[in-house]
Amino acid sequence: LPRLPGTTALCQPGLPAAAAVPRFGVHTDQEGQLAKELEDTNKWGLDVFRVAELSGSRPLTAVVFSVLQERDLLQTFRIPADALRAYLLTLEGHYRADVAYHNSVHAADVVQSAHVLLGAPALQAVFTDLEVLAAVFACAIHDVDHPGVSNQFLINTNSELALMYNDVSVLENHHLAVGFKLLQGENCDFFRNLSAKQRLSLRRMVIDMVLATDMSKHMSLLADLKTMVETKRVTSLGVLLLDHYSDRIQVLQSLVHCADLSNPTKPLRLYRQWTERIMAEFFRQGDRERELGLDVSPMCDKHSASVEKSQVGFIDYIAHPLWETWADLVHPDAQELLDTLEDNREWYQSRIPGSPTLTAGRERPGPDRFQFELTLEEAEEEDG
Repeated sequence: LPRLPGTTALCQPGLPAAAAVPRFGVHTDQEGQLAKELEDTNKWGLDVFRVAELSGSRPLTAVVFSVLQERDLLQTFRIPADALRAYLLTLEGHYRADVAYHNSVHAADVVQSAHVLLGAPALQAVFTDLEVLAAVFACAIHDVDHPGVSNQFLINTNSELALMYNDVSVLENHHLAVGFKLLQGENCDFFRNLSAKQRLSLRRMVIDMVLATDMSKHMSLLADLKTMVETKRVTSLGVLLLDHYSDRIQVLQSLVHCADLSNPTKPLRLYRQWTERIMAEFFRQGDRERELGLDVSPMCDKHSASVEKSQVGFIDYIAHPLWETWADLVHPDAQELLDTLEDNREWYQSRIPGSPTLTAGRERPGPDRFQFELTLEEAEEEDG
């Protein structure tokens, strides 16, 4: 494949010849165990770390296969299984294994989380099959070739990607370019049987969803979601009424954003693993910033950052307001997730030395609030 500006040459791994595509797109001698693990595809809290182990480090391929089969989308859109497999293995190969958090395990987690959120009763039959396919694809590609540093780092270091995208949603634009470019690989275009109109519509939706994963868009996305909650219309069965593209894409953007920020709503044993990974990635960026003589970004200084305070701050000022609003939109479908989020917040709060009670902790602004506000302000400046 030709090289995209700002990247190393895109490549397509040689695929072993196979008479039949494996059930989940990956060859593994643990297919039975993998199938058992993927029985939880429709449940919140699938152990994607275990899926990664059982799939030979190909969790994204396995999860996307599982989700598309669960939703019967291969048949609906006449998706050739061999092309889907070729694409997904190529895509997964472009997620960097040496990046602690933004790798293919995270992508698999976001795909599966979005799949569960799409199954909420309040969204029953709201979205078309094409919209669902677009959401799954958007989640699959949303962090491909992530270098393990933030947009601001790329801008501050005058990186080729920042120059390419004029400092605007640098990574998100790059993930989209790579994700779509890889469809041009040999036998990788699994959308080949879609009509021209369907392809254009899918592309538009995927672009809108992935660009909305830029954290600089978080505050405006949340404000729009709150407005939608205040004015929402539902059928007699409690299903959302979304008449216009702007409404439909707004809910899909919010859904993908929630899936992307779903770690604190997962069982604690999974959430703790995600926290270890994101902090390792942050600290690595902080080390690079220190070496380059740059100011170390909030939460990226391993000498002063508190993992526990960072998570409590993240929940209080980012995750909880988002999930609380989402829960209002699909009420009462997400209440259990909100309860888990609050339990997890209490667990991290309790591990801060000399921590106050849960209520007092919520009332006290503390330095972390300003760290998060600073991070978002920087992001907004970058966006503007």
